Amino acid sequence: MAGFRDRGTAPEGHRLIPHPAVTLALDLGAGPPVVEDVAGRRHRGSLVAGLGLGGAVWVRGQTIACVQVRLSPVVARAILGIGPAELDGCVVTLDDLWGRQASRISEQLGEVSSWQDRFALIEALLARRREAGSPVEPEVAWAWQRIVASRGLVRVERLAADLGWSRKRLWSRFHAQIGLPPKRAAKLVRFDHAAHRLAAGHDAAGVAADGGYADQSHLHRDVMEFAGVTSAAVAHEPFLAVDDVAWPNHGAPDQPGAADRAHVA
Repeated sequence: MAGFRDRGTAPEGHRLIPHPAVTLALDLGAGPPVVEDVAGRRHRGSLVAGLGLGGAVWVRGQTIACVQVRLSPVVARAILGIGPAELDGCVVTLDDLWGRQASRISEQLGEVSSWQDRFALIEALLARRREAGSPVEPEVAWAWQRIVASRGLVRVERLAADLGWSRKRLWSRFHAQIGLPPKRAAKLVRFDHAAHRLAAGHDAAGVAADGGYADQSHLHRDVMEFAGVTSAAVAHEPFLAVDDVAWPNHGAPDQPGAADRAHVA
């Protein structure tokens, strides 16, 4: 999770770069963040964005303050009360999912003065909801973890064989519980690794070779498909992410553009 505060220095907003996680943005009650989705619809306040959402999706607003949480799709259903597949890669308001509880959470976060206390409050909330929620099947969780560990390079046929499942059964169970077909999920994880390598300053040819892409053009097509920008441009996108590459420590969290981060299992 990460805490963000904007003091009106970036009115143009930020493009959301896809990530292999369900994103939860909790508004702290200042100027509410506004997410503009691919259809041009605007969503305000605390939001949930489906797995891999990005490209033509923007976060805008001035003097906003919020906490962003990345949820593994393995635990997203238990915490949110709705599966990633039901989100279908869209943006929904947390009010639509949690009702009045969403407003109470924003009020509580706004009353807490320090980022660390906010992180602790949210961590406790997520832990309670996960404990009470329904987990995904262990075989599906294992398949997701293998995809992430391999950086998206594991073959779907190999996953099915190792599970003793048919390819069709794996596709059906995985898609229903994770929110993407396994091949698409692997492609997203591979893109995410490549985007971070590009942001870290590695050249596109090397990233393509190390990332399992056929060539640099293949990498470019995937980056354009997911992010809507070129390989060269994605390296400089200040994506809203819990990421030491995207948010280097330029100073104290109260400085414009800085973020305070806490990583939560």
